[in-house]
Amino acid sequence: MFGFTALELARMQFGFTITFHIIFPAITIGLASFLVVLEGCWLYTKREMYRDLYHFWLKIFAVNFGMGVVSGVVMAYEFGTNWSFFSEFAGSVTGPLLAYEVLTAFFLEAGFLGVMLFGWSRVGPALHFFSTIMVAGGTLISATWIVASNSWMQTPQGYDLVNGRVVPVDWLQVIFNPSFPYRWLHMTVATFLATALFVGAAAAWHLLRDKNNSGKDNKAVRKMLSMAMWMVLIVAPIQAVIGDAHGLNTLKYQPAKIAALEGHWENVPGQEGTPMLLFGLPDMAQEKTLYAISVPRLGGVILTHEWNGKIQGLKEFAPEDRPNSTIIFWTFRVMVGIGLLMIALGLWSLWLRRRDAIYNAPLFLLAALCMGPLGLVALIAGWLTTEIGRQPWVVYGLMRTKDAVSPHTAGPLALTLCLFIVVYFSVFGVGIGYIFRLVRKGPTPFKQQPGGPGQERQQMRPLSAADESGGADDTDDTDNRS
Repeated sequence: MFGFTALELARMQFGFTITFHIIFPAITIGLASFLVVLEGCWLYTKREMYRDLYHFWLKIFAVNFGMGVVSGVVMAYEFGTNWSFFSEFAGSVTGPLLAYEVLTAFFLEAGFLGVMLFGWSRVGPALHFFSTIMVAGGTLISATWIVASNSWMQTPQGYDLVNGRVVPVDWLQVIFNPSFPYRWLHMTVATFLATALFVGAAAAWHLLRDKNNSGKDNKAVRKMLSMAMWMVLIVAPIQAVIGDAHGLNTLKYQPAKIAALEGHWENVPGQEGTPMLLFGLPDMAQEKTLYAISVPRLGGVILTHEWNGKIQGLKEFAPEDRPNSTIIFWTFRVMVGIGLLMIALGLWSLWLRRRDAIYNAPLFLLAALCMGPLGLVALIAGWLTTEIGRQPWVVYGLMRTKDAVSPHTAGPLALTLCLFIVVYFSVFGVGIGYIFRLVRKGPTPFKQQPGGPGQERQQMRPLSAADESGGADDTDDTDNRS
């Protein structure tokens, strides 16, 4: 296919499926925690606004959760079909870690998801709130095991090599490997930011679409925007600090990756510190970054926290051990650039909030709307940076990617990649379109579902929780029993 080798096609196929998949768990993790906050606020204040917001976002959570589960199943099969040598080499580590996810996170989510989605009128408020907390906890535990597995591939430890295979000897070292804490925090906070921008964009759209600006009287929409902007204001700077710590860890354990994402080829004799390249076009063949625009010393200051700090250049690594700087140079800058925009948006919201103008500032609302998808773009750019930056290793320093791929020819891989593209955009495109349809509808007053013996009940299908109606009848929940 277009001259690509089987290895390149296998990487493209896995890259496509995981890029598509990661969108859904990211929003699932963020929304689950957001739902805990909303239900907790409802139970504490009994303000109907929080109850309405909970049920509005619960519908979107239900659809997103379903698509995340379906899209994730494919990758498990790809390990066996496309990366069988990797599975044979490292399966004794990655297999149990994925099994732990099923035994803890998946069972926890599955056990309480039904109560969360359908139990509002059927169980007591304490049990329902507990179920929401358990589902949110399950999403975080799931992320923990996945990140632990990926982090071990980046910074492996706690193993022995026996007959050419990895054998775990210390599971605490395997799980809590050197890069795990930084990656887990960076990933988790990224999901919260992506969700906050999504929620903020939904609120901004509703406030902007009414030309008469009467939407500003919608308390639920205003609360959505307010909560989202508080999250961005507080968490975006924290993410920058986490990212800095993550960079220091990466410099220690994967210096070639740092050199590649900085486009830094060599330390010029007599030059003090390492410059920061703001712009450039890394050329792997010529071993230099073309059209470079740099700031003296800044790269060394940021990466080493020393005024005269220097990092290794790519030329200090063998050509076969160098990541592709052409790609990660830009994915890294996309991630950082969006992060700076998040901080700016949060500060802008604070400035407007102090002037009581956050809900009726068209330019700010338009910016919040445009920032809606950028949290996910930054998250994907970050994953591309860390995964492509690990190359040419699938398990860093232990197994090269070219040795991990199954012995397929290019033809079947090209065919399945094309099929994946068609199916994913068709199926998940419909699902994403349905989510946007729910978002456009906006929060509405919640209508209590009928319950109790002898009364008609809602069908217990997962997607029925995403019914666009506010409820099955016009009964108002005025007794505040749930």
